[in-house]
Amino acid sequence: MSVSPSSHDGLEFWKFMIAGSIAGSVEHMAMFPVDTLKTRMQAIGSSCPSATVNLRQSLGSILKIEGPAVLYRGIAAMGLGAGPAHAVYFSVYEWCKKTLSAGNPNNSAAHAASGVFATVASDAVITPMDMVKQRLQLKSSPYKGVGDCVRRVLVEEGFGAFYASYRTTVVMNAPFTAVHFATYEAVKKGLMEVSPESVGDDETLVVHATAGAAAGALAAAVTTPLDVVKTQLQCQGVCGCDRFSSSSIQDVIQSILKKDGYGGLLRGWIPRMLFHAPAAAICWSTYEAAKTFFQDINGSNSSVDSDH
Repeated sequence: MSVSPSSHDGLEFWKFMIAGSIAGSVEHMAMFPVDTLKTRMQAIGSSCPSATVNLRQSLGSILKIEGPAVLYRGIAAMGLGAGPAHAVYFSVYEWCKKTLSAGNPNNSAAHAASGVFATVASDAVITPMDMVKQRLQLKSSPYKGVGDCVRRVLVEEGFGAFYASYRTTVVMNAPFTAVHFATYEAVKKGLMEVSPESVGDDETLVVHATAGAAAGALAAAVTTPLDVVKTQLQCQGVCGCDRFSSSSIQDVIQSILKKDGYGGLLRGWIPRMLFHAPAAAICWSTYEAAKTFFQDINGSNSSVDSDH
């Protein structure tokens, strides 16, 4: 089978986009309640007491006072944003990896750079919906739903409000993705070297899941302070959260340090790691499974063609 210039790993790029969007949607929907807990813990504003709230207390109070359904508030916004954003993410990643690796599949620098390019592109797609999602996740959120939130933000704050956290998101996700992809590829390679007999030619689901979980946990831990800044920028002025005069990362960090000290920048790191480790495992496993599915279809199609 000849591989056309618009393909990689024997697949056309639209197939990477489908594999990526399925992976992204499954990942975000599965882990959504943990994400809600993280948002609640990070979005502690001036009207809220800045006492530290741990994961168990936060979950307990939500279940007791508001009920379990609240954990899924804003999931529609994530559904609308995650699919397209991940389609962009994975197709840009595969294209850059093919272009930058120059025929060397173990080129870690190319993997890291590809991850950064993919992130900048996908963040432009997901940032507005992420902002809507976080505002709906807040305790006693004033919005009825996704449509109501979009309309009111446009009227009251203008279009720029949807991208208030874009710069922070990119600054956070660039190192997140570089650490994530480099760790994923390194752990995957390491696992396959440790027990090549159990892997064979095909990388197993366990290898993808383990490498994904390790990559997700490490990248999440490293970038938590910037995630706190992103949440505060996206939720500013809602439910008593502080409003900032600019979307400068430095200003927000100084404000958090003044109010809560260095601990404030690490707020929500446990649910963030609990979100990203399984989410990355789910995402990578789904993505590689979808890729394999398309490769099998391609293989069966080419064998049918050769029979004729």
